[in-house]
Amino acid sequence: MNTRATGLLELESWNEESCSEADGQTTLARARVTQTLSGDIEGESQLEVLLFYHADGTASSVGLEHVVGRVGNRAGSFILEHSGTLEDGVAKANFSVVPGSGTHDLDGLRGRGWFVRPRGQRGSLTLDYHFD
Repeated sequence: MNTRATGLLELESWNEESCSEADGQTTLARARVTQTLSGDIEGESQLEVLLFYHADGTASSVGLEHVVGRVGNRAGSFILEHSGTLEDGVAKANFSVVPGSGTHDLDGLRGRGWFVRPRGQRGSLTLDYHFD
């Protein structure tokens, strides 16, 4: 049986560098992101993300995020695997907990979720989870 956790994402830093360009425009970039999470999921995270920028200004992304903190009343760390988009200034991603990545009280954590973050605003986060 899954439990639903919801919370907020606060962007602390976004450091992006171009990896590839075509016709003077960045097409592939790498970003290192630091975030603070609050709510049912609380803590800090470090996200490494690769972005492909389309000619129309939208982007597709994949990433791995290391979360250190608490889910419900359990503390530890875990890894999220992301697949997302950026369109009209809104970042959206679906993610899943990487099996076997949970530590301490979060050992055995499994789950899937999503986030939505408009540019310049806090994002919302939802994770449906359970433990093995």
